[in-house]
Amino acid sequence: MTSEQDPDSLTPEAGADHGSLPRWGQDDLPEPPPFSGGNLFRVIGPGAILLVASTGGGEWLVGPAVGVQYGVSVFWVVTIAVLLQVVFNLESLRYTLYTGEPMISGIMRLSPGSRFWAIVYSIFGVATLGLPSLAAASAAVLFAAFAGHMPLDSDAHVLAYVTYGVIAAGVGILLFGKTIERMLEHVSWFMLVFIFLFLGTVNVFFVPLSNWSKTFWGFLQFGQVPAGIDVVLLGALASSAGAGGIGNLVISNWARDKGFGMGAKVGAIGSAFGRGHITLSATGKIFPVTAENLRRWKVWWNYVHADQVWLWGTGAFLGMFLNVNLTTAIIPPGSDLSGTAAGAYQAEYMARNLWSGFWLLALLNGFWVLFSTHLGNTDVLIRTVTDMIWAGSPRVRAWRRGNVSSIYYTALVVFTVWGLWAVNWGTAMALFKVSANVGGLILGVAGFQVLRVNTRFLPKELQPPLWRKLALAACSVFFGGMFAIVVWSQLF
Repeated sequence: MTSEQDPDSLTPEAGADHGSLPRWGQDDLPEPPPFSGGNLFRVIGPGAILLVASTGGGEWLVGPAVGVQYGVSVFWVVTIAVLLQVVFNLESLRYTLYTGEPMISGIMRLSPGSRFWAIVYSIFGVATLGLPSLAAASAAVLFAAFAGHMPLDSDAHVLAYVTYGVIAAGVGILLFGKTIERMLEHVSWFMLVFIFLFLGTVNVFFVPLSNWSKTFWGFLQFGQVPAGIDVVLLGALASSAGAGGIGNLVISNWARDKGFGMGAKVGAIGSAFGRGHITLSATGKIFPVTAENLRRWKVWWNYVHADQVWLWGTGAFLGMFLNVNLTTAIIPPGSDLSGTAAGAYQAEYMARNLWSGFWLLALLNGFWVLFSTHLGNTDVLIRTVTDMIWAGSPRVRAWRRGNVSSIYYTALVVFTVWGLWAVNWGTAMALFKVSANVGGLILGVAGFQVLRVNTRFLPKELQPPLWRKLALAACSVFFGGMFAIVVWSQLF
């Protein structure tokens, strides 16, 4: 049997139960590139996009604020959060490898139906990513880098225009490339190299070994909770120490567009000015469980592990560690780190003690950290809404004549206009604390849904082992519990 055979002649064991969306098509699993070091860096990439979309609010705003105000002993929360999110990401990608659909489509197949979950996750997306707080934060850092001081009240007018420029720059990047995923991947690799090279260098030069040891053990002091800690800030730390909810689901959208597993049979969201027309099927394809397809599955799974465990998981830990390690070494304990004060302290300290040029370099690094997250979050929100509309509405697909990109860019225009207004609602830290805690609620709900999707729609041979099922349940309990504690603290 080859992939050129009539797909409707295949009758895989799974697929009879297709939930609330149409039945999948059928085909063989594509042959992956041989697993090697050279191919590894050509194949992986979704983890890089998610990593740059994960290194802003948690690592630049919340993490340093917690470390300076309450010490590093509470960062065991980060360790648990990232480990659970790694499992969550892997299980989201398991569904995509098998069907070519993003996990959000799998969730839409569950009761009470696709329309219900499309509405719920659209609300979730707007609540977590609809407030472009990191665009405002990155604009403030960019302003300071060239003005020589952090923005003052008298600079509000200029800062507003810089913020609008940052938002416009993000939109501009999303317009080009053959596919949006491909463009984001190229930009993400550049940003990752710049960010981690800078952070690694300044940590080596400015942080004593004693502080390295103290910070490291802070990530392992399980159960330690400093007295009087801001519960809302703690909840934001837990959910933002990683991808923060919606991003954990959208990793499977990027993997589909990259062509992981059956994603290669489905298509991708093309960019506005990309060459050639790219189509995207509204419904995925599944493969029969044969010895040959299982062999291919194992190779694809190795690439997924490298992308999520070694690239994203390790990078998420390292990004938080380096930012907190530097901040706690050079900023006086108890300092107010609301907004972008952490970056200002870092830049001022290094410029004063070593070289004046570090003022510009440190703040430009902060800009890349925050702007990369803003860019990734913009795509996450628009992509989530686009894929749900595309999968759930035959009427819209017929209206747009198969052109999913037009839906993506229509949504991008709408949310950009919204963002230009909503960005003025409060400070970056205040807005981010709200959105990050809603991200914890999303993980609390979606963990059980991912578990249900993978045990209902996947054949037994491809379902997660027992320990992963328990880890998904633990993910929902941990993040859902954190959200409940935050809500309780605000109500009583």
